[in-house]
Amino acid sequence: MKIGIDLGGTKVQIGLEKNGTIVRQQKAFLTEKDNLEASLAQLKEFIRPFISEAVSGIGIGVPSVVDTAQGIVYNVTNIPAWEKVHLKDILEEEFNIPVMVNNDVNCFVLGEHRFGLGKNFQHIVGLCIGTGLGAGLVLDNQLYMGHNCGAGEIGLVPYLDQNIEYYASGNFFTAIHDTTALQAFHAATAGDHDALQQWEEFGLHFGKAMLAAMYTYDPEAIIIGGSISKAYPFFSQALQKTLAEFIYPESFKRLKILISENEHIPMLGAAALTHLNLHP
Repeated sequence: MKIGIDLGGTKVQIGLEKNGTIVRQQKAFLTEKDNLEASLAQLKEFIRPFISEAVSGIGIGVPSVVDTAQGIVYNVTNIPAWEKVHLKDILEEEFNIPVMVNNDVNCFVLGEHRFGLGKNFQHIVGLCIGTGLGAGLVLDNQLYMGHNCGAGEIGLVPYLDQNIEYYASGNFFTAIHDTTALQAFHAATAGDHDALQQWEEFGLHFGKAMLAAMYTYDPEAIIIGGSISKAYPFFSQALQKTLAEFIYPESFKRLKILISENEHIPMLGAAALTHLNLHP
């Protein structure tokens, strides 16, 4: 069995993976984000109950750039104390089990490729929409990370007066409409006209992120995940309007756009890191 951990800016989720299924899981809020030692202590104590002789590896996805060879994470999003953390060494010393560390959205797309909607595709882009916009890549059936584990950062591409992430993530609702994506979701569900307009506007912008992925990587499938993916019915039509701009119509016809269905995918992908030989 393997342990898969999805570490976010506010929460951490851990799962025990066996034969491609999460057989046990737990979630918790991070409470000591401004204190490195305290936050690491919390993480260790969170992991400890899952350790047993049957566990042969730990994989962890972190919202940051990662030195995957050494397992060092840099400037972790929304965890100020984690500027440079030798996470692999720290956890291996604590538990005496091999540890693999990678970017959280890389774990998402790897999980979809191994266990989810991407099993039948060789070339996938995973887009996770939450507070920000992250992307992960599987190309030729291999997780592709680039030189610094920073490949696929479509959200940081300049767009209008900011970048794509500014308009194609939860930030859009906060910065442009002085609300939150969750509030806009609930309002749209109740039929509020202004909220429905906001989601339509969001869809037009998110389409630009999709176009960037399509032109850059020519994937077979784009799999959308993250908390905002649940609002897909509210922005799908507007998204299609932007995607109609794609210059290669035959390629567009063959593209599959899929919405992630398994909430365990990030943990499954993190667990799958333990099977990768990224640095022979």
